[in-house]
Amino acid sequence: MNVLIVVDMQNDFIDGALGTPEAVAIVPRVVKKIKGFHGKVLATQDTHGEDYLDTQEGRKLPVRHCIRGTKGWEIQEEIRSLLTEPPLEKPAFGSRELGEKLLAYEAEGEKIEQITLMGLCTDICVISNALLLKACLPEVPVVVEADCCAGVTPLSHERALEAMKVCQIEVK
Repeated sequence: MNVLIVVDMQNDFIDGALGTPEAVAIVPRVVKKIKGFHGKVLATQDTHGEDYLDTQEGRKLPVRHCIRGTKGWEIQEEIRSLLTEPPLEKPAFGSRELGEKLLAYEAEGEKIEQITLMGLCTDICVISNALLLKACLPEVPVVVEADCCAGVTPLSHERALEAMKVCQIEVK
């Protein structure tokens, strides 16, 4: 089984509180990739509460974003319409639940052939989840679709891609 992970394609990261032109530009490519993918598609959803600014992340990144129940928290509409399973909410950069879910597939006899990631932000949540999944399933190839990702800045996007390559994550 091949697995596609759509990381945090939420309004706040696309054109909301932390949006960028690069994030807006990848939306059509992400949609196309999901539509053409043969395998299981899972998504993550950055999720914070009203107390976000009082958390460690909120103190280091004092921009309210992805507050549960807001428009910014929602997965972009066209992408959301393509998902067949609810997104995995995550309160941190990496999703432990995502790793556990893939490990459970393997334990149930569903051999994972490849994990592909795309989404936002390359330099925070994409890299965190790619490394987490590489640690959970070290013999499964992990691939990142670079043209379906965007970082906080173009430079940090490129740096994250280079860091993932060193960690034996294939960057396409």
